Amino acid sequence: MSTRTNEFGQPIGPPLPGWTPPERPARTTMEGEYCTVEPFDVEAHLADLFEAPSAIETDWTYLPYGPFGDVAAFEEWAQERCLGDDPLFYTVRDNETGKAGGVASYLRITPASGTIEVGHIHLGPALKGSRAATEAMFLMMEYAFSLGYRRYEWKCDALNAPSRNAALRLGFTFEGTWRQGTVYKGRNRDTDWFSITDAEWPRLREGFHRWLDAANFDADGGQRHRLQDCVASGE
Repeated sequence: MSTRTNEFGQPIGPPLPGWTPPERPARTTMEGEYCTVEPFDVEAHLADLFEAPSAIETDWTYLPYGPFGDVAAFEEWAQERCLGDDPLFYTVRDNETGKAGGVASYLRITPASGTIEVGHIHLGPALKGSRAATEAMFLMMEYAFSLGYRRYEWKCDALNAPSRNAALRLGFTFEGTWRQGTVYKGRNRDTDWFSITDAEWPRLREGFHRWLDAANFDADGGQRHRLQDCVASGE
């Protein structure tokens, strides 16, 4: 709790000396060791993306759109939803295969408050559980905090256990549940909120570097240290 007070004796939040609203994220390419996160391009990415993320129908359960019956329907959705500034969509390309294997976006981008959310995450089977998938999330965090954002958010259906677990694994802090937060696909959604703040980011950043290091994996690709342990210690 804050011990700072105003002239009326009321508690108020700490000052933010020197802080200015950050720029909006750009359509920029984020290059990593295992993946490349690049601006969504319908012409360049459509075929790979329809083949990869559309492969498993159950993966669309907790998204407000999909699954798509054919590539034409997928293209129509992409043209309508993936080319704007908010949400700002990116494609995740596996560096080893060169294929686009999933999408993610920034959304609810609010420079005046220094807040930004990651969402619309949909990864195909080849990316799920891979180092490339984790690195993609790291690259998007790194870019947001480098711009000066103070708060990085993750939200999901409270019933979406894989998404909840992913947020916790990536170092997000669970903040609570917005009961009856929205309606999608004709049903109620209670929304779980998670966040990372700029004060937490240096520790988490070091943890990601430790986990992503090739030395953290044995000859069969198995991890020596879990990401949860790396981001918890930051060592």
